[in-house]
Amino acid sequence: MYPKNGPRIAVVQFSPKFGQVEANLIRAKEICSGIKPRSVDLVCFPEMILSGYVFEDSTEILPYLEYPRTGPTSQMCADIAQRLQCYVVAGYPERLVDSDETRNRDIGANSAVLYGPSGEWIGNHRKINLFPTDRSWAKAGVGFQTFQLPPPIGRLSLGICMDLNAHPPADWQMRGPPHEIADYVLEQDVEILIFLNAWLDSEVYGYENEGIGGGVVDWTTVDFWAARLNPLWEKDSVDSGNGDKVTSVVVCNRTGKEKGRLFAGSSTCFNMRRGSGKPEVLDVMGRREEGFRIMYRA
Repeated sequence: MYPKNGPRIAVVQFSPKFGQVEANLIRAKEICSGIKPRSVDLVCFPEMILSGYVFEDSTEILPYLEYPRTGPTSQMCADIAQRLQCYVVAGYPERLVDSDETRNRDIGANSAVLYGPSGEWIGNHRKINLFPTDRSWAKAGVGFQTFQLPPPIGRLSLGICMDLNAHPPADWQMRGPPHEIADYVLEQDVEILIFLNAWLDSEVYGYENEGIGGGVVDWTTVDFWAARLNPLWEKDSVDSGNGDKVTSVVVCNRTGKEKGRLFAGSSTCFNMRRGSGKPEVLDVMGRREEGFRIMYRA
């Protein structure tokens, strides 16, 4: 079903317990215990997966802010990367200040950290386009970046949830332009684009609910993710004459409910071929499914 020469990417989808870092760490490692060493090239965890996401303000999130390299998310990624001999990426709330001062709202950043197969730190990305939940405590990142990793991964870029959307004051539900991250992918010739999400459920049900691997899928949300990246696959793309160019897009989303907010799950792997007129869905998880899924690139 899948080609054997592309990178093997595992997405980990589960419902973290709000504020219970140790319990979530145990759960994450338990799920990954089912992945055999050297069986994957990259493992992805969702946005702020150990802390939970729905923090009301800077005071509430302060105890959960982590320094890169030394915090629990970094340590988890390093440990799993070394055990599985692969790259690991995960979202976490990064600490930007050294004191407990919370009068300054921008005390942290909604970030992602990337580790390599020897447990080494590769890099960090800070969420650029903040959701209202982030704005009470987080400082926005300043731009996208690309990591040049060894084959079979290649040129990889990261986004966190709302990075998929147009920057404010644009309506965050808009499907049309501007498409900042898609334009960046085209400019940088990115081969793999990873999103780490805490994306809310559309709460739309009743059509094409069965996923590739079984389970109910939030297809309204999956369709929206694809629509926001349509420069990578639209028929009239400026790059449409280059039909051999493909970007694989992996959206690793959390599931579950937190403070009354329901998350979409439905982690998805797309192939987006220039000028094809349609994104190809390679694999998708259910909206309430927990576990890992190995997804491949064509």
